Amino acid sequence: MNWLELSDEALLAQCRFERFRVSGPGGQHRNKTDSAVRLTHEPSGVVGFASERRSQHQNRLVALKRVRRNIAIEVRSDVDLEMYHPPRTLQRIVPRSVQTEIPGKDRVGPKHREFWTGAGPLLDLFSAVNGSTSDCASQIGCSSNQLTKLFASEPHLWAAANAIREQHRLSLLRR
Repeated sequence: MNWLELSDEALLAQCRFERFRVSGPGGQHRNKTDSAVRLTHEPSGVVGFASERRSQHQNRLVALKRVRRNIAIEVRSDVDLEMYHPPRTLQRIVPRSVQTEIPGKDRVGPKHREFWTGAGPLLDLFSAVNGSTSDCASQIGCSSNQLTKLFASEPHLWAAANAIREQHRLSLLRR
């Protein structure tokens, strides 16, 4: 099952919710309420945590975004390279200069809420080609340089790509 494609409500329904107090900066109101939130995605065990806001509701939304991001980074799916065609969610995050079936107005960047829905399949493919930027780039129809720039567009994606390369004993990507 592709958890990244679930709506926020459906993904939240699969999470265990915990609230608590945390210490640290934030003024006199921070410790008066249990506003920190930890969401644990039960099927995968992935965790998202947020405590930077005073509002528990806002922290829950931030924690859910982090659960989605962490699922994309930590959970890998198998990829059949012989029959591979980039899914629409992945095509939406590739650079605008790459020719895909997705019009420019439907592309999403790292700050868009659906970015990680495409980044997960990208990391699945990158892992399937053993961290080879040239092999991954050719599968999605872009250059190695464009792929490296895509990885560099989001710090967590960059770290995940380099972790995959490190697993396969390849040198780390350089900016």
